[in-house]
Amino acid sequence: MASCVSDTARALGCRDGAAATHLKFISLFVIFFTSVIGITTPVLLARYFQGKPVYDKAILIIKCFAAGVILSTSLVHVLPDAFAALSDCQVASRHPWKDFPFAGLVTLIGALLALFVDLTASSHVEHGHKPSGDYLPVGTHDVTVGKKVGNTNSDLSNEELVKLKQRLVSQVLEIGIIFHSVIIGVTMGMSQNQCTIRPLVAALAFHQIFEGMGLGGCIAQAGFRMGTVAYMCLMFSATTPMGILLGMMVFSVTGYDDSSPNALIMEGVLGSLSSGILIYMALVDLIAADFFHNKLMGSHTWLKKGSFIALALGSTSMSILAIWA
Repeated sequence: MASCVSDTARALGCRDGAAATHLKFISLFVIFFTSVIGITTPVLLARYFQGKPVYDKAILIIKCFAAGVILSTSLVHVLPDAFAALSDCQVASRHPWKDFPFAGLVTLIGALLALFVDLTASSHVEHGHKPSGDYLPVGTHDVTVGKKVGNTNSDLSNEELVKLKQRLVSQVLEIGIIFHSVIIGVTMGMSQNQCTIRPLVAALAFHQIFEGMGLGGCIAQAGFRMGTVAYMCLMFSATTPMGILLGMMVFSVTGYDDSSPNALIMEGVLGSLSSGILIYMALVDLIAADFFHNKLMGSHTWLKKGSFIALALGSTSMSILAIWA
């Protein structure tokens, strides 16, 4: 309880509603434009390389960098914040939050939920897009082994299945990232602490660039139509600013700031759920799929090394940002 009192005393010295509101309005534009830059960069790079001999390899490198960013986001940014929110003295002194590690439980639920969505959607896609003719594909998503009995378009169907799977991954990934972005935005919007907000604006600008590059790399590979790409880019770019506005409205109506117990519980639960989704997507649908089930990796040793370096760079760059945000 003493730590709660000392924390409150420190926070009161930085509370300035007018200055905090001014910083939030600046952050709306800064975060929106940096988000646009981050998510459109890999999409534009993919368009530039399209049709060139190095296209597939460039996309793979971009996607591995993206996977590193997403994995680091979930483990270094989202999960520790969720644990911290539910471990705050105002929450951890209450039942049932002090009786059980809910952050870990909700993270587990998020991972299992992502697996369930993945299994259900994959099963639906596979049953709805059977190859024509008597052909039974066996093996991984990019290596088809089977016995051909009649005329079939199995190669085309297999490519379609891969594309549909990549689109599913991009969509579920965006859902997880949007959860995270809403939490960031609402928390910042409710805060009246200018000492916290001022450095957070610059840190979040870089955070959104790298997170946008992570999602953009997956969108680029999925081969969506231009309208869908534009919509997904806009949704990512607008979510954090919309969260900030929502947080400001919540504070004006309820008086809850980002340190109130209810706000901390919401931040912890949604953050844990988002973390579980992102951990599953990064490890299973991005890293494992590319490093163990991609023909390009097996045929080019240098590409495997380059992809691992890209993965490490993505993880490192996002992890370093945890110093500030």
